[in-house]
Amino acid sequence: MVKGLLLDFYGTVVEDDDAVVADIAGQVARGASTPTRAPEVVEAWQRKYALIAEGPPFRPLRASALASLAAVLAEVGCGGDPAALCAAQFAYWRSPPLRPGSRAFLASVPVPVCVVSDADRDDLDAAMARHGLAFDAVVCSEDVGAYKPDRAMFDAALDALGLAPHEVVHVGDSLRSDVAGAHAAGIRAGWVNRFGRPDTDGALAAFVLTDLSGLGPHLEQG
Repeated sequence: MVKGLLLDFYGTVVEDDDAVVADIAGQVARGASTPTRAPEVVEAWQRKYALIAEGPPFRPLRASALASLAAVLAEVGCGGDPAALCAAQFAYWRSPPLRPGSRAFLASVPVPVCVVSDADRDDLDAAMARHGLAFDAVVCSEDVGAYKPDRAMFDAALDALGLAPHEVVHVGDSLRSDVAGAHAAGIRAGWVNRFGRPDTDGALAAFVLTDLSGLGPHLEQG
């Protein structure tokens, strides 16, 4: 049985902002002078976000989202205001709905839990308070000055629980940030496959789940 659990938050404990991002991308595509489609805007936004967020220098999540969207607006010739466009996303981060199975699992989880999230502290605290969630420890990018898959995030979580890599399991919905990041840090990782992608996509994952309701048995494995 493992001694501690590291949990991604958005997309794992609560729903991620996919629908909000798609709506923002649609607005950008409709206002663009260069013909483009919403999925292409999403892809461009994700690429530019990764470049900006991974720095250097480190920028908090809100600043990274704004700067990357501003770059996309300039690229496609859309005169929209990035702050106005991101307002719905920022509001969502503070009040996302719980994912299926999360509350029941967290009410009975048998080991200490540390949230490991690429979020700004204030938004993360607000989202947890919204649902009355409490964890043994919370590690966020704004505090560490890095984003997953940077090992610093996982090392901070291990330090918070006072455990070694082989004593914990990390669970999250991103193959790159959560699964590959944990694997590189010597931590067994589980993949929350929210979109039903082929299991081969999770080759580095020790196990694959659709939500936290199926996690319990995996915590009993050594």
